[in-house]
Amino acid sequence: MHKMTFKTPLAIAVATASLGLCGAANANMTLEERFAELEARIAAAEQRADAAERRAELAEQGRGTAPASSAPAAATTDADIEERLARVERQASGEEGFSFNVYARSGLLIGEDGKSAPGGPYLTPAGGNGGAVGRLGNEPDTYSEAILNYRMQFDNGAKARYTTMLAHGTNSSNDWVGDDTNLNVRQVYAEFSDLPSFTGAFENASIWAGKRFDRNNFDIHWLDSDVVFLAGTGGGVYDVQLADNWKTNFSLYGRSFSEFPIVNRENPGLDGGNSNTDNLVLTSNNYFGNWQVMVNGMSAADNDERDIGVGQTAADTGWHTMVAYHGDSFFGMGEGNFKAAVLHGQGLGAEVKGLGSNGDLTDDATATRLAVYGTTYIAPQWRIAPAILAETSDDRFANGDSYDWATLNIRLANEINQNFEMQYEASYQWMDFEPQGYDGRNAVDGDYMKFTIAPTFKPEVGGFWKRPEIRLFTTYSDWDESLNAYGASSLGSDGFTGGEFTFGVQTEVWF
Repeated sequence: MHKMTFKTPLAIAVATASLGLCGAANANMTLEERFAELEARIAAAEQRADAAERRAELAEQGRGTAPASSAPAAATTDADIEERLARVERQASGEEGFSFNVYARSGLLIGEDGKSAPGGPYLTPAGGNGGAVGRLGNEPDTYSEAILNYRMQFDNGAKARYTTMLAHGTNSSNDWVGDDTNLNVRQVYAEFSDLPSFTGAFENASIWAGKRFDRNNFDIHWLDSDVVFLAGTGGGVYDVQLADNWKTNFSLYGRSFSEFPIVNRENPGLDGGNSNTDNLVLTSNNYFGNWQVMVNGMSAADNDERDIGVGQTAADTGWHTMVAYHGDSFFGMGEGNFKAAVLHGQGLGAEVKGLGSNGDLTDDATATRLAVYGTTYIAPQWRIAPAILAETSDDRFANGDSYDWATLNIRLANEINQNFEMQYEASYQWMDFEPQGYDGRNAVDGDYMKFTIAPTFKPEVGGFWKRPEIRLFTTYSDWDESLNAYGASSLGSDGFTGGEFTFGVQTEVWF
């Protein structure tokens, strides 16, 4: 058996790939320190290669004495060992093997009376229609996501990924929450890519099937609001190259509406029983450079039998569209990024954020939403992230109703040192609702405002997306007294009627 000559170059590749995994964490290391770490990894990789070679030589020496009936000897050729080391390299680079991702937040929100206080980004009357008001110092819950991935790479170059996502949420502060919890398997899907038989427009496409969040959803994190959220169970294809500057994704998702009573239209006095239905969402999601154009058609057979009120007919079809721009600067004024989107829908498409998730919309429901946000540094240690989210809708749940709201939110952070920063958030929301008596709700018109100060500790500050964080916070919120009469929000609840201070602590983690 001849000596291997590929050992050191491959060891360098393995060490380099391994070093790349922690590059973000080592961004502040000196060049000498990084070279020293790289040399240590190369040395370790060479030791592993030497050990593999010695094992191969020992196996080769004993191969002639192995009984013919024994199990096949371990692969000992240079090619076999090289493939094993190549597999280690692929696993080190994340191309193969198991990976684990997390999002989590958990905190305590206490009112000025020393009791638990209502909270959450959707606590106002507008919250029921997606009107978020800002999350900093305003979240009383524990929510976590655990995403388990397994990646495979095959001899023909094809790749596969299997993903399962577990999610849990509760408003209880107990260590064991019993029935006061929600544990869900939110994603279960497989995705194939780099398939050698795919050619032409599909050469770089990937296919998937199962339950999942669409890959191209995006959000305004500081509001805890998706701009668009497409999810459910189905299948699709990503990255079909229709032209040099045109990629498209196609998908079919199913979403199940909750069970509902059927109206016996021939004999209204008789019980029509119960039913449920699936809403099918057919999507074409197109990209032209920085521009995104999304078109969705929806169909929910028999949903028009849903009883949503006297004289009202629930929609069983709908359509939705979104035009978005994903900027690589701060509105063209400096370094940073921004996103802007206009969304419009009718019928079942009038739930413009959570596509296909609301079965109570009428045939005539229409909604239009604007979403804009950006991030940038305004000074070396000061960063800012403004956001606007606004919507107008008519005939949403009842003939002649209207729901108009707009939120302005600003997140500001001052990086004091490498482990501490001060965060500030201000939110303002205007709303004007005419529900026409739907579900016992009352017409309201008024404003809500919130301001938070949050001393924040981090292992390393720098940038908008660095986590984990541990925050202390004080929040002041106030609103027009008339909003307490809406009948479907946290405002006006016992001891929570306006001019409120809340205090707390929270952690937020993702990786």
